[in-house]
Amino acid sequence: MIILYSNNCPKCKVLKKKLDDANVKYTVVDDTEIMISKGIDLLPVLEIDNVMMDFATAVEWANNRQELTNGDKY
Repeated sequence: MIILYSNNCPKCKVLKKKLDDANVKYTVVDDTEIMISKGIDLLPVLEIDNVMMDFATAVEWANNRQELTNGDKY
């Protein structure tokens, strides 16, 4: 399961676009109580199978997914 924790900030929008461009299916969580309970204090955060990724790591992951989707080889 892939979850995007977001408050619709500029970085959140960038990550959402990257995920959409890579055709990643995900759920958006914008409930601050849930974020606080998970210890999230900076957004966005991408959670994949219980692994939390900060913005930079999540963008790199999404870019790699997009390359695989497009068939690019680097």
